Amino acid sequence: MKELVAKINATYAEFAKNAEAQVVKGNKAAGARARKAALALMKDLKEFRKVSVEAGK
Repeated sequence: MKELVAKINATYAEFAKNAEAQVVKGNKAAGARARKAALALMKDLKEFRKVSVEAGK
């Protein structure tokens, strides 16, 4: 589970960097990278929820 949390943190850092580049600098390519990272983040968060529920049983 630690590896999953580390992966989530890394993906979020990538998302935040690219989202800020899009908002502040108007970088359209960074927006595409931020959207891709957001999709990966959603997938990882769903996996975290599943693992967390199993660990709580």
